Amino acid sequence: MQEGTSSIPFPRSVSHRSDQADPDTSSSALILAENQTVIGKLPSLLAHLSAREREIVLSHGRRKVYYKGATLFNQGTPHDGIYLIESGRIRVFYISPSGREITLAYWYPGNFVGGPEVFGTGLHSWTGVAASNSSAVWLPGKQLKALITEIPALAIGIIEGLAFKGKCYSTMAQMLGTRSATERLVHLLLHLTDTYGIPDEAGIFIGAAFTHADFAHMVGATRQWVTIFLKRLQNDGIIQCRKSQIVVRDRTALAAMQNVQT
Repeated sequence: MQEGTSSIPFPRSVSHRSDQADPDTSSSALILAENQTVIGKLPSLLAHLSAREREIVLSHGRRKVYYKGATLFNQGTPHDGIYLIESGRIRVFYISPSGREITLAYWYPGNFVGGPEVFGTGLHSWTGVAASNSSAVWLPGKQLKALITEIPALAIGIIEGLAFKGKCYSTMAQMLGTRSATERLVHLLLHLTDTYGIPDEAGIFIGAAFTHADFAHMVGATRQWVTIFLKRLQNDGIIQCRKSQIVVRDRTALAAMQNVQT
């Protein structure tokens, strides 16, 4: 078992407290995308199953609790199945040979991580860690493969999930290839403002904490560049930084920067 995790038999319930509030999970993923509505919300992996079928599938799994920072799987290690997220959020990222990271997505409850080779063959293409205290059901690849012959609706859930992830990663590649770093960060700030914004006396408070490194990993930039750019926005009165939290003071001015090629 990895450090920072605990494993408990399935049907026992899990409760935990996170050191920061989780974003609203009305969307099923946080990812760099031109249009979040095009991606939509993924139905749960088990959405097409009857109550009895869900019970059968989950009886083959094991629920694990992952404290913030704990690793679910590592890039380059053998696949051993998938992880169905029940609570919290999981960050999935790629590490280049030079050590640079790019965040692929933050996945929320209802999604599974550990693909794309869901049946436990091949090697992991990226790493998954708990971005907040989380719980997930680990479903071994061999049992999963056997289950889809018994429960065809499970295969539909897996196919829909893989298609959804493919669409997410495609939109991210489009953003990275066609938008400047400035546009990508502004776009991300606007999305966070619209999705997790809370009215504040100073403007719109983004109700989800992300560090400068988190932003850098999402938009494909360096932490130093993100820090400099956010300081510039603060000096211009567009945002107000409060440690790892941000208040957008002038959304109109921020939106006007979406097509700035710098």
